[in-house]
Amino acid sequence: QVQLVESGGDLVQPGGSLRLSCEASGFSLAYYAIGWFRQAPGKEREGVSCIFKDGTTYYADSVKGRFTISRDNAKNTVYLQMNSLKPDDTAVYYCAADHFLPVQMMWVMPGEYDYWGQGTQVSVSS
Repeated sequence: QVQLVESGGDLVQPGGSLRLSCEASGFSLAYYAIGWFRQAPGKEREGVSCIFKDGTTYYADSVKGRFTISRDNAKNTVYLQMNSLKPDDTAVYYCAADHFLPVQMMWVMPGEYDYWGQGTQVSVSS
């Protein structure tokens, strides 16, 4: 059974850090592009970051320099290290897997992804 499971969400103060994990089962992440998305209440789901099979990474402008995506194929897991968190980062964070993106810049499009996790809540507040 194909499954993605996110973990690591929590309540943190502004300026704090969190590391989210996205663990896959039923398939190998190594052959997929993995994207992180987030959705805040009343807002559309937005792309945060993506890592491709060849290690190429992309970030939304709002998180560049603060978030880092990485993958550990041996653990079948992708991580999102989030530093200098801001209240605007508050959202449910989802990971998603796509076997083939015809154009890498399409990574921001949720409809392109094949599998999704259930999400993990990140709240940034003092």
